[in-house]
Amino acid sequence: MVAGVLVTQLAADAIWASQLRAKSRVEANAAAQYMAHSAAGAIRFFRSLPPAYRSLIIQQLREMGGTRFFVNLNHAYVPVEPIGEQPLARSVIDTVGATLRSDLPNSPGFRLAFAWPDHLAVAEHDVRLNDLPESWVQHVLLLRPDRAPILVIQTEIEPGNWLYLAGLMPNPYFLRGNEAFAWDRLMPQVLSLAVVLLLGLLVVRSITRPLAALSEAARAFGQGHDEGARPLPETGSREFVTTARAFSAMRERIQRYIEDRERLFISISHDLRTPITRLKLRAELLDDECLRNEFEEDLDELDMMVKGALQCVKDSDIHENPTEVKLDVLLARMVRSAQLAGHAVAYQPSGLTVRAKPLALKRALGNLLDNALFYGQRAEISVDDEAGSVVVRVRDHGPGVPEEAIASLFDPYVRLEHGRDQNDNGLGLGLGIARGVIEAHGGRLELSNHPEGGLVAAVRLPA
Repeated sequence: MVAGVLVTQLAADAIWASQLRAKSRVEANAAAQYMAHSAAGAIRFFRSLPPAYRSLIIQQLREMGGTRFFVNLNHAYVPVEPIGEQPLARSVIDTVGATLRSDLPNSPGFRLAFAWPDHLAVAEHDVRLNDLPESWVQHVLLLRPDRAPILVIQTEIEPGNWLYLAGLMPNPYFLRGNEAFAWDRLMPQVLSLAVVLLLGLLVVRSITRPLAALSEAARAFGQGHDEGARPLPETGSREFVTTARAFSAMRERIQRYIEDRERLFISISHDLRTPITRLKLRAELLDDECLRNEFEEDLDELDMMVKGALQCVKDSDIHENPTEVKLDVLLARMVRSAQLAGHAVAYQPSGLTVRAKPLALKRALGNLLDNALFYGQRAEISVDDEAGSVVVRVRDHGPGVPEEAIASLFDPYVRLEHGRDQNDNGLGLGLGIARGVIEAHGGRLELSNHPEGGLVAAVRLPA
């Protein structure tokens, strides 16, 4: 918005400046022709006078006033320091010169310049304008309160006699009117831009404040932290109110779905365990040992599937309050338990903490450690602080996993051939449960093969 408003103002200024320059050039050239005709008349008049009368006439003009030009006679050309190069001033000088040459075709030539009155030389021997009596120039040139550029015309009316004319343009400050980007013109635009930006910020803030509340509610709901959350305010634009209502309805539907899912699996557990147990007892009564073994294997598999489904639901929906968790304490207990069971686990304390649900995080990291010990015989655990994240890496020393199969390891009931050989009782749910818990904490679980062999599970949690 800032860029758009700024570009629009600059484009408008450019158009205005172009029109202003064109108008100023037309007006200045018309005034220049008027000045040139007046100067040509004055030159004719002084050229027609006898030399002895010229000084007398000039003295009378100085005392009585009534002329457009300050007039002086010199024996040679008086050097004049011109103002800086300006296109409009150059155009006026060209117009004045062309008009004088047209009105006075027999003149030997003209010396023209615009000069500031501060140090303007008006006579020989470096006589300055400031050295003259104020009465000589107060009715002809504008010196106060603000200086104006003076047009100086010098011409040789006869050998050894130079006529010096100095006068103001009809609009003394014509050069200043040519400045399209003057401060007095830019100030209103700067103020308008500031007002537009202030109002824009207020409008944007009023729009984004409810969006921030919606974003926070979505983040909390996605991480399972929205228990007791207040409903979203239904205020603001019509689009936001519609979105807030749709989000609230979606949150209620998903919450009901989760609750229905829990009740469903609990019911399945209750309803299936009894007939499974009854079928196992009846299978024991079968005389055919081969048939009995097949029945028992099918029933064991069914029982394991029911337990696995219940574990998936319970382990991924742990109701706890987040708190500060010291990773050294949590991991040290897990490592000590694994070492007491005869496993080789290496861990170096880090002194880092994270904000998490302790039991849920312990189950997620426990699943990763169990996988490392089941499939890799020994494991190494490290904790690092990397760019605002705490990274827990669990590495095993097993055969690793084919690169194309890594993405499928998070799918439920997916087990590679090596995993089935090492752990017959596994269900292929541990990694999926661990990833769900980690993502609920705002982190992510990444799997990769170690260059020296084995699989590395990296848990990245917000610091």
